[in-house]
Amino acid sequence: MTKAEIVSNIAEKSGLEKADVLRVIEDLMVEVKDALESGTNVYLRGFGSFIVKKRAEKTGRNITKNTTIKIPAHNIPAFKPAKVFVEGVKTKVKVK
Repeated sequence: MTKAEIVSNIAEKSGLEKADVLRVIEDLMVEVKDALESGTNVYLRGFGSFIVKKRAEKTGRNITKNTTIKIPAHNIPAFKPAKVFVEGVKTKVKVK
């Protein structure tokens, strides 16, 4: 599902204009991104959490030069779904 499909579905269900729905969705994405960039986690009850995870320093390999490199510790964005969300997917999605 694309952002355009989400906007169309919400506009149809709510009776709002597509432009207004698109603006709200884009503003939500900007707010989540800005919060994570500042190190603040975002919690949406019943949906999930957008969190900042810390990755430890590790040793990697450059296979083209056959050398080892150090990958420094860094932060990455992650999504952790709520239990209700996980249970809904488990019970409603058929395995292909």
